Amino acid sequence: MTKFEEMSLSPEIIRAVADMGFEEATPIQAQSIEVIMSGCDVIGQSQTGTGKTAAFGIACVENIDADDKRLQALILCPTRELAIQVCEEFRRIIKYKDNIKVLPVYGGQPIDRQISVLKRGVQIIIGTPGRVMDHIDRRTIKPETIRMLVLDEADEMLDMGFRDDIETILKKVPEPRQTVLFSATMPDEILELTRKYQNDPTFVKVVQRELTVPNIEQVYYEVSERTKLEALCRVIDVMNPELSLVFCNTKKRVDEIVEQLQGRGYFAEGLHGDLKQAQRDTVMKKFRNRTLEILVATDVAARGIDVFDIDVVFNYDLPQDAEYYVHRIGRTGRAGRSGKAVTFVAGREIYKLRDIARYTKAKIVNQKLPTVADIEQVKTRDFIEEIKATIAEGHLTKYLTMVDELIEEDYATVDIAAALMKMRLYDDKMTEIDFDEPERPSAPRKGKYKDEDMARLFINVGSKHKIRANDIVGALAGETGISGSAIGAIEILDDFTFVDVPKDFVKEILHGMKNKKLKGNKLNVEHAKKRKKK
Repeated sequence: MTKFEEMSLSPEIIRAVADMGFEEATPIQAQSIEVIMSGCDVIGQSQTGTGKTAAFGIACVENIDADDKRLQALILCPTRELAIQVCEEFRRIIKYKDNIKVLPVYGGQPIDRQISVLKRGVQIIIGTPGRVMDHIDRRTIKPETIRMLVLDEADEMLDMGFRDDIETILKKVPEPRQTVLFSATMPDEILELTRKYQNDPTFVKVVQRELTVPNIEQVYYEVSERTKLEALCRVIDVMNPELSLVFCNTKKRVDEIVEQLQGRGYFAEGLHGDLKQAQRDTVMKKFRNRTLEILVATDVAARGIDVFDIDVVFNYDLPQDAEYYVHRIGRTGRAGRSGKAVTFVAGREIYKLRDIARYTKAKIVNQKLPTVADIEQVKTRDFIEEIKATIAEGHLTKYLTMVDELIEEDYATVDIAAALMKMRLYDDKMTEIDFDEPERPSAPRKGKYKDEDMARLFINVGSKHKIRANDIVGALAGETGISGSAIGAIEILDDFTFVDVPKDFVKEILHGMKNKKLKGNKLNVEHAKKRKKK
């Protein structure tokens, strides 16, 4: 394997890479970093989780002129989530590089805030195509100064209907420029782009190395976002682990899950970057001492966890990067022990999980969620074992006296025992929940808002334009402040589509979708006319 010290990298980058925990370069990094640094165009074929972000990130940063405050590099990403993730990686890379500024640019964030930062000077922009186009039209991004353009997850951007925006941006960034394209697959559309906009590109492809995680049973449950917490609780109740670790993608999500778990009576606490060191130490001490059963954490916060007997790792949120998945589940099954990893997937995440399974060469088995009856059976079994152990211990004289008093009042011993079991086992809050079939890209969707809080919008494209539900979700979520989980029912007809969205987001959606295109079709988004009553 190639060490970073063996590459032509600056001391600042070597130091930053060491802080990031990278000991040696991944295959894609070893093959592409110095090639990209040389300035030639590159086509990189690499799956998520292979370190490609650091590959083009390190090369990009090394080629930036810190004394030039103008925009020098533009990285296009298909979604705001990926743009944020890539930006975080870049910020770790520039940790010791003075005077290099990176800015994420995506829909849903106030554009005025982005403009004010851009005016102060930014050398690297990481953004979604729609918002980048918006800034170019406003002249707040000046493409003529860009020397390097990176298309990250190009196949995903094309699938989401961004081809026209991408081509417009490519045409606006003048030659000579360096164009780098990374894609998991190489369909004809991608190859057509490379022929049209790249000059004699170097092709870099990595063969996936096999990653095995021994002694870990990996399963997943398909759920909707609204039932995910209930699903987590069900599985915890059935498995009854002594120590479990729940991974979330954001600090906010950690706090939300901890609050809800504590409200349900679980001994749970959170761990994330906003906690002071003293708080982190207190939480970890409880976890090691087993006074805390469930630790909810982000990936970054979990790096310092050195507990070796964790029974189960839960992926409450599916990680963005397959490497993170491997690191997460590796927290269980240590030191020769067996372990279990449980992942919850909602909607389109099932495809990402399949990519992770291919990358890790792992068998991740689909399971059905436990029912109320399953939980009652487990609780009853455990309680009966507890009764047997208590009888075996003895020292029951005080309690036998209480039972004798009830018998004297003409209560049968069997009724007394049954009443005590009911008091201990019966939970009137446990009701069977309808775990809907997980949302597929083309299936009707249910949002998290009440019907009275939703507004119906009309969009002038439909099935004849090869539009699917995930195209609508991607367009709205990628270019506005709305999250995919907040979008309600989507009804796709031949020539047009109706979509339900929260009323609070209507103004932003109507503004954000102006002059946008989806799969080559210019969009017209407006309030839907009220249906006439029959």
